[in-house]
Amino acid sequence: TTTGNDTAADDAAINAWLRISSDNVITVQVASSEMGQGVMTGIAMLIAEELDADWATIRAEFAPAAKDYYNPLMRRQATGGSTAIRGFWPVVREAGAAAREVLVAAAAQQWNVLPNNCRAEKGVIYHDASKRSLRYGDIADAAAERSLPAAVFLKEPDEFVLLGKPMPRLDTPEKVDGSAIFGSDIQLPGLYTAVVARSPLLGGQVKKFKSRKALAIKGVKKVVQISSGVAVIAEHFWAAKKGLDALSITWDEGPNKDLDSASIFASFATALNENKDITASENGDAAQVLKTAAKSIEAIYTVPYQAHVCMEPMNATADVRADGCDIYVGTQGQTATQKTAMQLTGLPEENVKVQTTYLGGGFGRRGEQDFIIDAVECSQAMEAPVKVVWTREEDVRHGQYRPATYTELRGGVDANGKIVAWQHRIAGPSILARRFPNAVSSGLDNTSLEGASNIPSDFANRQVSYAMVNPPVPVGFWRSVGSSQNAYVTECFFDELAALAGRDPLVARLQLLENHPRHAGVLQLAAEKADWGKPPPAGRARGIA
Repeated sequence: TTTGNDTAADDAAINAWLRISSDNVITVQVASSEMGQGVMTGIAMLIAEELDADWATIRAEFAPAAKDYYNPLMRRQATGGSTAIRGFWPVVREAGAAAREVLVAAAAQQWNVLPNNCRAEKGVIYHDASKRSLRYGDIADAAAERSLPAAVFLKEPDEFVLLGKPMPRLDTPEKVDGSAIFGSDIQLPGLYTAVVARSPLLGGQVKKFKSRKALAIKGVKKVVQISSGVAVIAEHFWAAKKGLDALSITWDEGPNKDLDSASIFASFATALNENKDITASENGDAAQVLKTAAKSIEAIYTVPYQAHVCMEPMNATADVRADGCDIYVGTQGQTATQKTAMQLTGLPEENVKVQTTYLGGGFGRRGEQDFIIDAVECSQAMEAPVKVVWTREEDVRHGQYRPATYTELRGGVDANGKIVAWQHRIAGPSILARRFPNAVSSGLDNTSLEGASNIPSDFANRQVSYAMVNPPVPVGFWRSVGSSQNAYVTECFFDELAALAGRDPLVARLQLLENHPRHAGVLQLAAEKADWGKPPPAGRARGIA
């Protein structure tokens, strides 16, 4: 596995997704970002399967930023929402199958036989009638000259050789021996390192700063104001950090100096109290049934903002020149990164190159552009390549957080202890309003409703609603987003409701999953393995969700 995008001199590029060297090594392009989820291996397996390649010859590298590598489900080159395999499943399989066909056709032409009389297996093409064979590497140059077929047949699942099998991950060896390249590892000739001081208050701006003491630190080369604050550019990180500590900055505190958690949550509560929530999903009449239920219960859950705190703090390296810009970064958004650099530099798309590295944690945070902007602006100011590294403190204070929420739940049971009503009201900020405002014209943000509006329990009377309240705290995608908090809220409240009904929490759940056998099967298996129903050991408790 490698972060390089340069084609070796003797490699034959069969299509945008793979190239083959004369020594039979097959290098596949992976358009998604690798942050631990295994996509470097997964995408390579999809291509290798349809290519009928020998897995031992497969290598993987990160694809450059280009339209060829757009994820169909995201309509851009980006990694998020668990879409890498789902999005590229047909695309890269077709690329592998098309490459196999031109390789077979090139071999058949060389042998003067029909392609249908040839077969491919583990990176070798055979003509059984004449007992001839060619490795892919032997015929790759000729295959690369051929036009790709307009359509191809893909294998049926019972024909799979690699897919569905446990395979060693391609990226494990270099991650173990330390040779894997993350954004923090990038080294270039003449590279400088920068750190940036940002306003301690949201929305604050630099009023004035004094750089004399910072410039006196050995190794510090430049102190410059950029759009996010004041950057200290130095020969290495420690000099830049010491220079940052020596800066004297006066901040215009801006409009949010009195903002605090209490006022934020009060605004959420007010939105629900004033019935500003919009119904997202509904069946029956939960509000009316709650009025006549034999017993009812209410609960309020508050969930705080959450930072991503990736193990590797934010960083990016930019090399801006008059005729081009190269970005080296662990990013979840190659297309966005390229467009950001284009906007800042005025350079055309073909002159802006993005080289993706491994990500030391992503979780949605590395799809943002703030650290990209820092790097490009610092490189422009220095007229040299610059790596911007965020300190851990800046990383936590200046992220885009998982939304805080204020949730009201009401549930009711009848005289027989049957759960008859469920009402779930959520108030909080919208990620989509910040990132994709056109997606929330209805006032609903589906990312905030995940794990609430789509739970499988068949309540006879159920209502889920959402009130969008957007304080100035920036919010962003955070692994699993709404489900990460709504699952906690709904499962905890379900236990409270089951207790009110006098029902075993497992039985109560299963009664509402009669139309969802797969969900029920998972729950029953979990209960079986946990010895649900048997008294737990002394000093222990047991729950199920």
